[in-house]
Amino acid sequence: MSFFRAYFITAPLIILATIAFGLVSLIISLFETSGRRQIAVARAWASCLLRGSGVKVKVEGLEKIGAEGSYVFVSNHLSYMDTPVVLANIPVQFRFLAKSGLFKIPLMGTHLARAGHISVPRDDARAAVKTMTTAAQAIRERGISLLIFPEGGRSETGELAPFKEGAAYIAIRAGVPLVPIALKGTREVLPFGSGHVRSGAVTMRVGEPIPTHQLQLRDRGRITAELHDRIASMLDEQPIHA
Repeated sequence: MSFFRAYFITAPLIILATIAFGLVSLIISLFETSGRRQIAVARAWASCLLRGSGVKVKVEGLEKIGAEGSYVFVSNHLSYMDTPVVLANIPVQFRFLAKSGLFKIPLMGTHLARAGHISVPRDDARAAVKTMTTAAQAIRERGISLLIFPEGGRSETGELAPFKEGAAYIAIRAGVPLVPIALKGTREVLPFGSGHVRSGAVTMRVGEPIPTHQLQLRDRGRITAELHDRIASMLDEQPIHA
């Protein structure tokens, strides 16, 4: 039954939902340039994807953040399902740092660009620093939040990899809190290298925000290490039972 659901129900649903919500987002972008309504469409897409796939998300610690606040969210990265899980369950104005190649994908690339997401160049250190500066400026001027996966890619083994310092750099430049997020279960619902989503349970833990307004850029290494330790600890915690 699970095989039948994955191939003949879930996969077509994801494709159709992505196309439908992508078209709606594209149309909205012709009349609205702030990206706020497009993020609302993206959040609806993420919720539809999770429900249609039979993925149930338990959220812990959401009370630690405010819906109108600006943050740099930092999460471990296990699966392509990580972004929909966070997007559907944290009610803030998200933007993402996305690989430049994603901006070349039809519909998706158009949505990313028009919604104000930020393209990240690869193998160009100077351009990467410019991108982080642009991201910090966008947070300050537009009152948005960013979601960053500091491991630099999905974990092939499921183990938490070392973090890059970009998230801390951006948060310090923007003067906004860093918020650690621990995701568990996304690797099981969409394994590394698989294209088929399975039903299952996912836990998302939101940690205590780390203020950055009194930090300097030279502190980014220390804060990055603290973020890594916090997320590692959160991943080891036992679930909270209602």
